[in-house]
Amino acid sequence: MLRVSVGKIRFASPVTAKFDPLSRSCGTRGQALFEILVSLIVFITMLLAVIQMGLAAYSYHFISEAAREGARWATVRGSACTSFTTACPATAAQIQSYVTGLGYPGINSAASAMTVTASWCAPTGSTPPACSAGTNAPGQIVRVAIQYKFPVGIAFVPASTITMNATSQMVISQ
Repeated sequence: MLRVSVGKIRFASPVTAKFDPLSRSCGTRGQALFEILVSLIVFITMLLAVIQMGLAAYSYHFISEAAREGARWATVRGSACTSFTTACPATAAQIQSYVTGLGYPGINSAASAMTVTASWCAPTGSTPPACSAGTNAPGQIVRVAIQYKFPVGIAFVPASTITMNATSQMVISQ
């Protein structure tokens, strides 16, 4: 009992209520635990979605880089090529083999996931040049197009794929 006296008047206040964080009213016993669980599920799902979109950006960066690498590789292996002992002049199958063999980590370069198409174009006044006719002679344009199917796997979302496309073209030098 706490007794306080002021002058002739005495106040008494019994300290009977104790702070107990575990005592809750009857209907809210597991509410905090449930709220934390739901919040964690939402947070982890969003975190995994952000990671998956980062992987998608990485994949898109790879296929655009692979298209540039394939076009560079083909430009120095034109019909007048004499400096390389193999793959000279380059064919569409050799360009496809080169690009799929780059082997970036985390990228599925199987034919079911990645399609590489090489074509040669005659330089024209139109932009982009029409690729109906062309050879791999110096001064012609080589175009490498890649289509990649990125598998999306986010928790609680149905599995699907995102189709990514990248194209690069360069003038054949040899």
